[in-house]
Amino acid sequence: MSERKRDRVIDMTYGPIMRKVLLFALPLVIGNILQQLYTTVDTLVIGKYCGTASLAAVGTSAQPVEAVLCIFLGIGTGVSILISQYYGAGDREKTAGVCRTAAAFVWIVGVGVGILGFFLAPAILRLMEVPEEAMPLSEAYVRIVLAGSLGNIGYNMNAGILRGMGNSTASLYFLMISCASNIVLDLALVAGAGMDAPGAALATAVSMYLSWIASVIYIRRQHRDLDLPVFSLKLSGEHLRAIVRIGLPIGLNHSLYSMGHVALQTLVNSQGAVFMAGQAVSGRITGMANIAVSGMSSAATTFSGQNCGAGNYDRLRQGYRRIPIAAGAITLASGLLFLAFRMPLLRIFTRDETVLMYADRYVSVLMFSQWMFSVFNTIICIVNGAGLVRYTTAVNLLMLWAVRIPSAHMIRAFFDGTWIMLCFPISFGFGMLCMIGYYLFSPKWREIISRPNGRSA
Repeated sequence: MSERKRDRVIDMTYGPIMRKVLLFALPLVIGNILQQLYTTVDTLVIGKYCGTASLAAVGTSAQPVEAVLCIFLGIGTGVSILISQYYGAGDREKTAGVCRTAAAFVWIVGVGVGILGFFLAPAILRLMEVPEEAMPLSEAYVRIVLAGSLGNIGYNMNAGILRGMGNSTASLYFLMISCASNIVLDLALVAGAGMDAPGAALATAVSMYLSWIASVIYIRRQHRDLDLPVFSLKLSGEHLRAIVRIGLPIGLNHSLYSMGHVALQTLVNSQGAVFMAGQAVSGRITGMANIAVSGMSSAATTFSGQNCGAGNYDRLRQGYRRIPIAAGAITLASGLLFLAFRMPLLRIFTRDETVLMYADRYVSVLMFSQWMFSVFNTIICIVNGAGLVRYTTAVNLLMLWAVRIPSAHMIRAFFDGTWIMLCFPISFGFGMLCMIGYYLFSPKWREIISRPNGRSA
């Protein structure tokens, strides 16, 4: 590998731990800002040029799209974990084999999801109790975005491959392309052509295809040893089994988690279109304040995977506590900053005072509690990076289905449905305590961090 290529990857198996984690996370954080930017542009353009029903349609439609795609994006996380382990172990042949199998997987499932999504969109939205005034726009939005599944899954799979190798910078370039094209298309299709929510959906789908194409070109030029095909339907049984063994539990977890979000969104929808709009607007602010979580979590996965693959357990022992503490502190600081400026930011999206009241309430509750989610999620990613996915899957599902959703129902039944966002801090605290308990009491985890150096995962 040339020195130029080496400069693009961060080897987590040596050097100052937090410096490398933060350097790895920084491009991902910037990328998350860009992602939030173009979802924010969707909301801004819809809010300015369309009505409350359109704003509610865009906000509620994100949940079923996420539920459909998350199982495959979770499998992409499994690919990233395998890549990090094989790359850390110096096994370039297996690294390339997993990449080729992942590329074939993208084509098979991407086309299938787009077709199924077209036919299932109305039934999913009816199940979510989407109000009639928002149904036509929601249906069109979901169908168009799912038509872009191939680009979405393809981009995320390739970004996962690069992250597993320690290259977090390239994804930022791809997102720049996606963000710029999305903004231009939003203005052209919604503001210019008057296409309403379907125009925003088309802008999102096209921008994801452009990012995917850019990622394929980049990998084929800069990482020729991976031999990533442009089009392939050939799956290696050995590598597919490895991907499924680690990635499927994560994917099913993400999918069931997203279905839980759909169930929670149903409770939001039952409060009416104005409350839905407030929740959609608040999501733009809470998402921006939460940008460090996924960046630090991806860094935690790569750190754990590379060091387990290399048999470098001294570094794992040094980093498995530092990284979650740092992630929680960063998330709390950013949350408090956004909380201080929440009202001027919320007024950018809407002037409806009732919508603003609900949005303010939602933002305030989440800003004080997301640090717990950050600690919880980075611990999960460190454990997943070591290949231990069963307990983390169970905790994720319990946090949602046994804590968050039941508590939301109880809040609506016995208190006030417009305060159902209180279910988030309740579930965040539960999940964080469960994962800290895993660190302290799990025999399997204690065995891993007690291993001498040199024994690979």
